[in-house]
Amino acid sequence: MPVGVQGPAIVWWLMLTQALALSAAPLMVFAGGLIGKQLHTDPGFATLPIALMIVGTAITALPASRLAQRLGRRRLFLLAAGMGGISSLVAGFTIAVGSFWGFSLSALTLGGVIAVMQQSRFVAMDSVTADKKPVAAARLLLGGLVSAFLGPELTSLSALWPDYGFASAFWGLAVLFIAVLAVFYWVLPPLNLPQRQANNTGRPIAEIFSQPVLWLAVAAGVGGYGLMAFIMTATPLSMTTLDNHSVMEAKWVIQSHIAAMFLPSLISGQLVRYLGYHRMILLGVIVYAGTLLVSGFDQTLVHYWVGLILLGLGWNLMFVAGTALLPLTYRAEEASRVQGVNDMLVFTAQAFGALASGTVLMYLGWQGLLFSTIPALLLLLTLLIKVPANKLQQG
Repeated sequence: MPVGVQGPAIVWWLMLTQALALSAAPLMVFAGGLIGKQLHTDPGFATLPIALMIVGTAITALPASRLAQRLGRRRLFLLAAGMGGISSLVAGFTIAVGSFWGFSLSALTLGGVIAVMQQSRFVAMDSVTADKKPVAAARLLLGGLVSAFLGPELTSLSALWPDYGFASAFWGLAVLFIAVLAVFYWVLPPLNLPQRQANNTGRPIAEIFSQPVLWLAVAAGVGGYGLMAFIMTATPLSMTTLDNHSVMEAKWVIQSHIAAMFLPSLISGQLVRYLGYHRMILLGVIVYAGTLLVSGFDQTLVHYWVGLILLGLGWNLMFVAGTALLPLTYRAEEASRVQGVNDMLVFTAQAFGALASGTVLMYLGWQGLLFSTIPALLLLLTLLIKVPANKLQQG
């Protein structure tokens, strides 16, 4: 029988499930566009599977928070892990038979699974005291450091089954989801009962979202994820199609980028406590601007590499600060509603970024794609000016 883990120790187990389950995202980011190009004759459709994965994440975020109330976190995570395994098996089969739309549907389903897995960060923050929430949020992101390498490396399984190509990578992903299912079964508390009364208590959602501080927390996630997905999704295609870099070079750049997204989590939780939320988000915007300058200057391998590392670092700074700031804006009984709306907005922005990236790249080129993000950065700066740093201390 499962015994469950209570208190801060659960953060480490959740970090393990993140490392395994979220390997689906870097695998899709690296291989999704290449698979789409193989399965569809129109290059404009190449990044559609990646976009659909993120659309699946966006449209599942709010329903997932409601399901958590009805089923409890444990049951929801077990269901998601099982669905992840099935979707991975189906994705491999559709690649093997050459079905573009079948693979795209599997990507959509995997996106929904990822939406549930992303809620682990709120479980981690709920397991510690208020002063340790930024550290817990950052620590959980460290699992992504493993997934950054593990996801793309699953494509190496094609050497074992060369006749199936990328299909073998998704069959390997199914094995990871089975491991996640086992961890959730043994680690999450078995009496994780839903709190149905939470739907009928707390302030109206309009009143909650009238707080400027809440909008800054949401904007840090929305801007960070949207811009990151927009640039990252286009990178493998730009490198291999427009600039004749090899697939292995593109894989190295994407792995380095995703590592840069999560490795700073070793210190970014403490950095929030030292710098404060306002300066942390501002630093993230500055680093994003550095991405545009470095990547837009030239399209050699080193410029792609440094630019994508800066992109990952900027995302971490903004996402950790926004995630840690969010719980300061709602009461306990309002948590699931605010978390659900926040994730829906964040992953919707990510979906639009991924969906648009392929088309924008083909029409404007790499530099045009990069500099089209400047208005979003200016909007974030405007919001930082409108929400003074002293207001953030009030939560």
